[in-house]
Amino acid sequence: MNLVSTRIITDDVDALADFYATLTSGTLVRPHELFAEVHTPSATLAIGATATVAMFGPGSAGPADNRSVIIEFMVDDVDAEHRRLQNLGVEIVTAPTTMPWGNRSLLFRDPDGNLVNFFSPVTPEAIKKFARFQR
Repeated sequence: MNLVSTRIITDDVDALADFYATLTSGTLVRPHELFAEVHTPSATLAIGATATVAMFGPGSAGPADNRSVIIEFMVDDVDAEHRRLQNLGVEIVTAPTTMPWGNRSLLFRDPDGNLVNFFSPVTPEAIKKFARFQR
C-alpha cells in the first residue's frame, strides 16, 4: 500500500489550487471544475470543492475546518522559504525552529486556515531517514 494523495475540501478550489501550485512549484491539473490536483515529485495534493462531499457521504467533511492535520512538505532551505512566505503575506504560525527529532520546521496557514509545515532534515539521523526523498 502507498499513500499517494491527501485531499483538502474547500469552498474555493481555484484559490486553494493556485496557492498550492505557487507554493510548491508543482504541476496543477484541473480535470473538473470541482476538483484539482497539485502534483509534486513524491505525492499529489488533491483539492475538492465542498459540493464533492456528497459523493463520499453527506456531511463527512467540511471546508476550512481542520484542526488536527498538518500538511508537510520537505524543502531544501526552511529559512529561505520563510523569507519567501513573508513576501507572499502568508500567516506564519511558528518561525523556523529546529525540532528535537532533527528537522528544521516552519509552520504556516494556507488560505483556508489549514496548517502547513515546511521542513528540512538537519541532523545526520533525519537526513538519513529522508534520503529517499532527496532530489
